[in-house]
Amino acid sequence: MIISNDIKYVGVQDKKIDLFEGQYVVPNGMSYNSYVIMDAEIAVLDTVDKNFTHEWLDNLSEVLGNRKPKYLVVHHMEPDHAANIMNFMKNYPEAILVSSQKAFAMMKNFFGTDFDGRNIIVGEGCMLPLGTHTLHFYTAPMVHWPEVLVSYEETEKVLFSADGFGKFGVPEAQEEWADEARRYYIGIVGKYGKQVQALLQKASTLDIEKICPLHGPVLTKNLGYYLNLYNTWSSYTAESAGIVVAYTSVYGHTKKAAELLIDKLKSKGCPKVVAYDLARCDMSQAVADAFRYEKLVLATTTYNAEIFPFMRTFIEHLTERNFKNRTVAFLENGSWAPQAAKVMKSLLEGCQNLTYVEPTVQIRSALNDESKEQIEKLSDVLCQDYRAMQNATANKSDFTALFKIGYGLYVVTSNDGKKDNGLIVNTVTQVTNTPNRVAVTINKQNYSHHVIQQTGVMNVNCLSIEAPFSVFESFGFRSGRNVDKFADCTPLRSDNGLVFLPKYINAFLSLKVEAYVDLDTHGMFICSVTEARVINNAETMTYTYYQTNVKPKPKTEGKKGYVCKVCGYVYEGDELPEDFVCPLCKHGPADFEPLK
Repeated sequence: MIISNDIKYVGVQDKKIDLFEGQYVVPNGMSYNSYVIMDAEIAVLDTVDKNFTHEWLDNLSEVLGNRKPKYLVVHHMEPDHAANIMNFMKNYPEAILVSSQKAFAMMKNFFGTDFDGRNIIVGEGCMLPLGTHTLHFYTAPMVHWPEVLVSYEETEKVLFSADGFGKFGVPEAQEEWADEARRYYIGIVGKYGKQVQALLQKASTLDIEKICPLHGPVLTKNLGYYLNLYNTWSSYTAESAGIVVAYTSVYGHTKKAAELLIDKLKSKGCPKVVAYDLARCDMSQAVADAFRYEKLVLATTTYNAEIFPFMRTFIEHLTERNFKNRTVAFLENGSWAPQAAKVMKSLLEGCQNLTYVEPTVQIRSALNDESKEQIEKLSDVLCQDYRAMQNATANKSDFTALFKIGYGLYVVTSNDGKKDNGLIVNTVTQVTNTPNRVAVTINKQNYSHHVIQQTGVMNVNCLSIEAPFSVFESFGFRSGRNVDKFADCTPLRSDNGLVFLPKYINAFLSLKVEAYVDLDTHGMFICSVTEARVINNAETMTYTYYQTNVKPKPKTEGKKGYVCKVCGYVYEGDELPEDFVCPLCKHGPADFEPLK
């Protein structure tokens, strides 16, 4: 494996191993990677598994020639990488160990010594100059042990990533990198997504041209592809559209039901259906695919008033790895007292952001017309979005889609230097989350638009369903240029000095204007968030809720014309002028509807 003129590969390939870490099937073997940086001072990076001591030392001797290494850098203390530390130190008695403080504590556990007097402790931001090459160290705790370091060689722009970006299989194996890297990541590192995200944030500041992991091939091209996959996996985001159907079956009836569901899903446009018989499949592959795809169907039998053991094991593998952000459906079988769905759901209770799909399919021993109908309905629900996204099957004239546009109602507060001001808006949108950016759109005729253009700050008060119509009258139908909108209430103030409402809100945001977009009649303020406070858990006031439950019904009897959907103002006349602006709420013709 060629890396560069100065960075040499001295790792080994294990083609006889059957189970990695005693549980992961590795049909294409496993590599244990070690590297040497040849410079004025020579650094060896990591050792290998104990079964390859002499092969590794031979590889090392061949690269070194007559020279001696100055350093052994240990990124990770797991025995498949650190087993030969003692052998190295005996063979090169003048060498110095470089690693993290926690790694040296582990060395004492493994070898009975922390090599006091022959060690250098490094941590975040430390450097190891070798001559023309310099290693910069970054801590990577719990990726996937607490002592882990990664290092970056600045001259050749190489990231030595420890177990990050590793995979099952030897480097020359003819297989997709992502398939075995995914199984490796989910199985071994999957629990630590938060820590991987932190490491990716550090890596994003580096100019990386090569990645040298401790398992698998050196990565030299399309690095964005690998980094993006790691970001997807570590953020627990579905990688692909599709459905995994994982089942167990004792006498074949549950299997038959699962197969019927699979056929239905395929026929109704699901882009990918992956099935696993959990008693017979590679469990690690089933777990990896449950994280890969966006939906999961769990189908099993009631067994000893519980669930079939292989299903329990599968679900425990998921929960151990922070399974979240997925859609889940259940199919249960029970001859006299079905309990499987209840048990499976209870096992998933600790998982975050799971959406459960109805109906739960219930089979009493064997399929019948009723359970077949339930499977039909479940397949419809699971495939609804897939059908809608495909031109051939979508209903392109379903205008109830407009009802999906959700917008709440807010009081935006500001201060013109003399008094506090506020107005009702219904167009507040989060536009990015890294960093947090919020867009607020305000009609130019509103005095608040002028104030915020001048001051560059505002508060957005999120109204709850407790807000009465008087709030909308006060902040929506009067101009702050002419009246004091806070005359009848005692407001509170946030850190930016602006007021926030003392009641009728469930949260507020303090915003600083970063950019402005002119939208003709309106202006859009793009803002950063300087303060965010949750007041309570009351339900947010939506535009629909306001229309249905808060706004008084306008008195339209005997009148002909148009009514404002926002405030109820009635315009009497045959035609509503195209440039008409509601005198109360300042909304245009789009928010008027004909009187009936």
